[in-house]
Amino acid sequence: MTETPKAIASPCRKICIVDPETSLCMGCLRTLPEIGGWSRFSEDERERLMAELPGRKGRIRPEKLAIFYPAG
Repeated sequence: MTETPKAIASPCRKICIVDPETSLCMGCLRTLPEIGGWSRFSEDERERLMAELPGRKGRIRPEKLAIFYPAG
């Protein structure tokens, strides 16, 4: 019996704008190499990266993120 492959979870929010100061996407907070390599990453690599993403939000100036992440 073959196992059905798991869907690849993605942090993509369809807001694809890279902040030039940090090189992070302002939607998903990944770098371009991380976005490009996402489908090739192992499940462990994706989980590790997903755990890192919330901490990256503070690297982008708040006024830039305000439109994408409303207060609340």
